[in-house]
Amino acid sequence: MNSKRSVALIALVSAAVTLSGCSTVSKLNPFDKSEKDKAQATQGQRISVIAFDQKVEAAEALKGTEFYLPEPSAQAEWRLPGGNAEQSVEHVDAGKAFEIAWRKGFGQKANRKFHITAPPVATADRIFVMDGESTVSALDAKTGSVDWRKDLRPSAGPGKGGFFGFGGAKNDRLGFGGGLALSPDNKLIVASGFRFVAQLDAATGVEAWRQGSSTPIHAAPTVVDGRVFVVSTDNELLTYNAATGAPGWTYQALIEPARILSAPSVAVSGDTAVAGFASGELVALRAANGNDLWSEALSRASRTNALSEIRDIPGRPVIYKGDVFAVSHSGVFSAIDLRTGQSRWSLPITGITSPWAAGDVVYVVDKSGQVICVARESGAIYWIRDLNEGLGQTKRQKKKLAKRPRLWSTPILASGRLITVSSTGEAVALNPKTGATEKTLKIGAPVLLAPIAVGDMIYLVTDDAQVVAIR
Repeated sequence: MNSKRSVALIALVSAAVTLSGCSTVSKLNPFDKSEKDKAQATQGQRISVIAFDQKVEAAEALKGTEFYLPEPSAQAEWRLPGGNAEQSVEHVDAGKAFEIAWRKGFGQKANRKFHITAPPVATADRIFVMDGESTVSALDAKTGSVDWRKDLRPSAGPGKGGFFGFGGAKNDRLGFGGGLALSPDNKLIVASGFRFVAQLDAATGVEAWRQGSSTPIHAAPTVVDGRVFVVSTDNELLTYNAATGAPGWTYQALIEPARILSAPSVAVSGDTAVAGFASGELVALRAANGNDLWSEALSRASRTNALSEIRDIPGRPVIYKGDVFAVSHSGVFSAIDLRTGQSRWSLPITGITSPWAAGDVVYVVDKSGQVICVARESGAIYWIRDLNEGLGQTKRQKKKLAKRPRLWSTPILASGRLITVSSTGEAVALNPKTGATEKTLKIGAPVLLAPIAVGDMIYLVTDDAQVVAIR
């Protein structure tokens, strides 16, 4: 198990963040501020929306209180990273036995140079995955056998088909990862850290078009109504025509020098697109033309934690029943009215994952390994379960955890269990009403990407470039 690599991918834990342009790691040091830095900081101060002394704890009034969860429903496909355009699937009917059915490798394992950031997408017949070097594979959903494989890495630099138009050169230091999405007409949209977006035929892997971007893309695209949405590493939301690749409107958010290595996908509901950025901005735009609708800063300055200055929203925003749910690394978990942009409630929760909304509640896994069940309407907390409880009791354990923290993925509600997977290769199934552990499963490799579900199977992508099917 390559736990060193798994820690590298989540940059905030080891302070290994991706820097834009010529930025240096010294810019992350809050105790090394030049006069120039101070002047720049005062130009755009962020105001905390949460009191410093607010605590995250279960509400006494909700202890033992019942809440509604919808019945599980089988998913025939999983075309976008969060399952659908709103990045919100309530309760899947899959993984009942919670046992590993099969596992198959699909490419280059992650290492210090290349990182696997692409969540899998799937139809009823195939699972589509991408390794850290932009090689895309289509695997049979029943057996894991490889149907086709396509290496999309560029072979040239500027002036030879590289950077603009066909992606960056192979030695691009940020040329790793990216993401995948499936259009309704079975075209696979690929975004890559090698600075391009491309369309492949999902049945054959044949490339139809490729458009370059000026900066790498580590986020998975969203495809809705013939339009591709994707966020680049310089906080620019790009759009393309899904059929032709023609560039559409763009939106430039505030550029942050420090960010998480991965990036969130855009959520779309009707004609509203919601995107999260490394600046901590959550922005709603008109999907047709990019006109601003509203924006909210999910930022909470901390007097004790320098890493709160990394304001990134690494997880996908989720749209559910007219609200947007999103969590930032700066320590804000919010519910925001989709139509008006008004905050309904906020909690001081630091996260690098996506929330999961279902019925009366929304679940979130924070950076420290706590699974938190929150009342969707009020923001009151039903229960908190610390998955890392008992770790770090000795000085040796504390040192090990500081170097290689155990991180947990975005959860999935499946067949009456809330399931999350760890960077140390464990899958845990919790009771969604109480948080009690019902079953654990050894995956055998680090997992940092959220599980997906198609048919009766749950699928995981490990850091060792394996697809693991759980029946």
